[in-house]
Amino acid sequence: MNGVQKIFPVHLRGRVEKAIREHGALEEIRIRIGQPVIFSGGDRELYLSGENSDEVLTEETKGAYRMGEEDLSETVTFLSRYSRYAFEEEMKNGFVTLEGGHRVGVAGQVRMERGEVADISYIRFLNIRIARERVGCARGLIPYLRDGDAICNTLFFSAPGVGKTTYLRDCIRLLSDEEGLSVSLIDERSEIAACHLGIPQNNVGMRTDVLDGVSKQKGMQMMIRSMAPKVLAVDELGGEADYRALTQALYCGCRILGTVHAGTISELWEKEEFILWKKSGIFKRYVLLKKGGAGARFFEVYNARRERVC
Repeated sequence: MNGVQKIFPVHLRGRVEKAIREHGALEEIRIRIGQPVIFSGGDRELYLSGENSDEVLTEETKGAYRMGEEDLSETVTFLSRYSRYAFEEEMKNGFVTLEGGHRVGVAGQVRMERGEVADISYIRFLNIRIARERVGCARGLIPYLRDGDAICNTLFFSAPGVGKTTYLRDCIRLLSDEEGLSVSLIDERSEIAACHLGIPQNNVGMRTDVLDGVSKQKGMQMMIRSMAPKVLAVDELGGEADYRALTQALYCGCRILGTVHAGTISELWEKEEFILWKKSGIFKRYVLLKKGGAGARFFEVYNARRERVC
């Protein structure tokens, strides 16, 4: 958990570090001013205990530690310390990426200029998403993505928080390291490679080039022109602009890996913004990620006719 406890106020760091170890299946830490600090993951939700307690985690909100204004101010100060300029730029997107790939979502009072976010002040809400790479989780999936010697254009989908980005990341790594393919990753939201000061914190493979923080449409054009990828990987596809950009990439001979939100194959097929994609038959494989008991994940693979092949 390198980097997570370091953004907390000094007087809480030891307790937070111990709480992270004790939870065991931690996925996120929620901080809201005046409210208990919530540690959740693996279907468990626990709270940071008060400083007078012998235990660091509790199942009861009564007596739980509540972050005050001074605590939040100190946390934001530590959060921004690594690079004030980078912090200000990332803040406009609503999150900051820490060393180790952990991502801190922020909310508070937004100031707009010309229809764009200029900055977020009075930050009172934080969501720390714990980075877990799960290296090798997609190994059993790769055989279903092959089309002879090539890789099928593949769309990963799931409900939010189930794991489509995690599986996409591992597929990128496997295609890069073990299949020997040059991959260009357009990481618009810094979720896949989780670059910190330009350096990927997650393992995306030795043949993978990353363009971080750029729009998918612009990023795909840049990578096709400059990096000559065999595979283009993007997160959160949707809408006509993304469709046009992907179509251009296909004309250049690239194979596509992408993600979209949908809980079932039927829900995906019925999404209005997916009509163009469905009619054109861009994707030959659809990978549905599901969450089982105790937080376990598993996948189902479908072809372009909605037939389950795995």
